[in-house]
Amino acid sequence: MPKMTGMLVTLMLMLVLMFFYEPVGKAMNTVLGPLIGFDYKHVVVTLMLAGLLMTMLSTVIRAVTTDMVKQQRNQKEMSAFNAELRQARIENNLYKIKKLTEIQQKMMAKNMEGMSTMMKTMPITMLIVIPIFAWIRYYIQWAADHLPHSALEINVPWAQSVYLNGSMLLPIWVFIYILVSIPIGQLINRLIRTYMFKKRLKELDSGTGGAEVEVL
Repeated sequence: MPKMTGMLVTLMLMLVLMFFYEPVGKAMNTVLGPLIGFDYKHVVVTLMLAGLLMTMLSTVIRAVTTDMVKQQRNQKEMSAFNAELRQARIENNLYKIKKLTEIQQKMMAKNMEGMSTMMKTMPITMLIVIPIFAWIRYYIQWAADHLPHSALEINVPWAQSVYLNGSMLLPIWVFIYILVSIPIGQLINRLIRTYMFKKRLKELDSGTGGAEVEVL
């Protein structure tokens, strides 16, 4: 149920973006325009900074609302369990297969619990991501309507020149955003995870980790 609720809320927010992106983007422009708009003089830089801001905020929200140490531990346990089950099947060890199958449901339930926690945070993340995304769309559309065509042309690895407001299944600026945000998001996520793990290790060393010492 939490998973379905999170998906429904996210879908509703996306529909709002599709139908009301212009007023939402215009409202956000009063805040983000003076900060990273640069009076429409550096459109690509603005797009990159908006992607960076969106990725940072969503990653930080997920890190704050999710126990990343517990999540990582569950993933390791599930991976080790699946490896043991595969090996038992290869060896045709019926006794071991039976025992592992008996606890498989518990392992899957634990994994689903972690996924449900992530889905609960998705609507919160979307409340941050969607307004910024709406602003990017509004910003690019305004630039396309008021600036020379060359102001939105950039060089990319797959072409000598592309128009940001052009389309290739999706708008070109969406592809540029993805190329910028994914590696940055991975880097930020790794930095946050490293910080959280170091913090938890310090708690364990100082004895404030409590009962988790036995679990780990």
